[in-house]
Amino acid sequence: MTFFIPAFFLSLFGIFTMLGIKGEIAFTQTFYLILAVFIFFFTKRLAYVFRKNQTIFFWLSFLLLVITFFLGWESRGSKRWLNFYIFNLQPSEILKVFFIFYFSSFLEKGNFYLEKIKIFLKSLLIFLIIVFLVFKQPDLGNAIIFSLIFFTLLFSSSIPKKIVFNFIFFTLLFLPLGWFFLKDYQRQRIVSFLNPDFDYQGASYHMIQSIISVGAGSFFGRGLGFGTQSKLRFLPESHTDFIFASLVEQFGFFGGFTVLVLYGFLFYFLFKRAIFFLKQKEEQENFLVIMGVLAYFFFQMLINIGMNMGIFPITGIVLPFLSYGGSALISSFFLLALIP
Repeated sequence: MTFFIPAFFLSLFGIFTMLGIKGEIAFTQTFYLILAVFIFFFTKRLAYVFRKNQTIFFWLSFLLLVITFFLGWESRGSKRWLNFYIFNLQPSEILKVFFIFYFSSFLEKGNFYLEKIKIFLKSLLIFLIIVFLVFKQPDLGNAIIFSLIFFTLLFSSSIPKKIVFNFIFFTLLFLPLGWFFLKDYQRQRIVSFLNPDFDYQGASYHMIQSIISVGAGSFFGRGLGFGTQSKLRFLPESHTDFIFASLVEQFGFFGGFTVLVLYGFLFYFLFKRAIFFLKQKEEQENFLVIMGVLAYFFFQMLINIGMNMGIFPITGIVLPFLSYGGSALISSFFLLALIP
């Protein structure tokens, strides 16, 4: 329950922010939150079943990701969802959950050096296939999050650190080549981050409007429903990617700080749990799970708030618990319920 409380209040903050933007989306998100809370308590009762069969659920969610690659519903040039008529499902969000549990178990297998090398190579292959499928949707944001979770699990695991550091070194060495695999709009976002005057009405528009929104909030904000940047749609995606900027515009520095405090409580509880498992040698798999969950929430929060404030390039990463969307919200509460 300690994980549930800050997550629930963060979700309420998101709904109030959406209420100030557009009542309809706030109503829909309220429905998603009720469903997410129900799934949280339902999953708590069956957590053992999910964890015991985590490999099956991982490969099922992986299969959904593959199906999305070929038959996914396309919106705004991205093919990230499966259309079930009643609702749209984003498999990459579901896969994140079982990605953490699967690799936490897989990376701890084997005792000898050669066995660890084989496990590392197999896990690397599976990871690269997943990142490729997500990247081609295209969804650069989630591809980055999958990568950061994998690196965190790898570094925290019993895989020999020499292998891990060599892998990180060569990854950083060849990382600049990734520029040639980016789409034009993704390159423009990076260029606009380095030079905001590059295209004020185009690639730089989102970032500039977001910074204006954050600055307009002052200390106590303009008030619920009085955020002109988001209300009058000067700020694009104000209920998803840029919900933090919209929140700060309406509730000011005080509102933004309160959100950070709630995240701080969530991370503190997770870190405390991780230390508990770290001290018990037979619980290393559970330690990895907590580290994966920490990476999942922390990096999404850091990158999203960073891009809202112009500190990071825009990558399309949603803010956990606050951003609009059923798949992400339900997956987040589902993940919290599975924590050992």
